[in-house]
Parts: sequence; structure tokens; C-alpha cells
Amino acid sequence: MLAVTESTIRASFVNASKKEVSDMSLPENFDSIDFEKLDYFGWRDRKIARRAYIAVPTDDGLVCVMLKQAEASPRSRAQCSWCQDITLPNDVALFTARRAGAAGRNGNVIGTLICANFECSRNVRKLPPVAYLGFDAEAARVERTLTLQIRATDFVAGV
Repeated sequence: MLAVTESTIRASFVNASKKEVSDMSLPENFDSIDFEKLDYFGWRDRKIARRAYIAVPTDDGLVCVMLKQAEASPRSRAQCSWCQDITLPNDVALFTARRAGAAGRNGNVIGTLICANFECSRNVRKLPPVAYLGFDAEAARVERTLTLQIRATDFVAGV
């Protein structure tokens, strides 16, 4: 992911009002984030409970989406739909996003299970355990990274 600025992020939201974008707070460490190590950038709002955001690079440029975390937690340990990390080092939460345009104004939403603190980029870069003799762990890591990028892009396209 290429480095982004606060103004680029604020201008790239597809499902948030101008008021919601102006109320958004970026992470405290925003200036020190290494975007080169991220497939998408996700963060939680420090001021508004259960609100989060993702910024995903697409062929058409950066797309930002406002998310809302569900109040209820999954009954059992859920698996992230984006990184599909089987070691489950972190919590997974259900996030919903209001669709863009008229569909969103009519109350239509789309949801997905994502790592609660958006650790997917780190998770897919870990070497997976060797599944069988001759298993190419590095190729599996590259495939997981590409799959994460596809899933994130597909999600924002659905918004």
C-alpha cells in the first residue's frame, strides 16, 4: 500500500457523510505508520465507540469505508474472513458498512468478520506451518497476501 495523507483519507470515503468524516479521528501514531507493510489500513475511532474505518487501495485509487462493530460478539471463536489466520492470535469482530448511495440511505448494509484490530496484513505475512513434505511455505505466504488484497478490494467494491 502506498503512503497516504490525512487529506487523502478524508476525501476517499464512499459511505460516510461530510459530518461523519469530519468527526473521524485518526490513530495517534498515524504519522509513523509504515504503509508499505500494509495491504489495507484499518483503525478504530478513539472518540466514537464501535466505529472503525478501512482504507483500501484499488485500481481506481484509495477507497475508504466507515464500519460499525456489532454489539454482540460471536458465540464461538470466529475466523477472520479476510486473512483466514488459523492460529487466531487475536479477536475477530463482525463489522458492518452502510452501502454507498441510495442503497445506504435506504438502510442497506454489508458485513464481514475481520480481525478486531485490523492485524490481517501482519497475519498473512507470517510463515504458515508446514502442512506436508515439500510444502512451499513462502509460496503460501505470497498467496495469502494476494488473497487478502482481493478480499479487501471485493468488500469495498460491495459497499
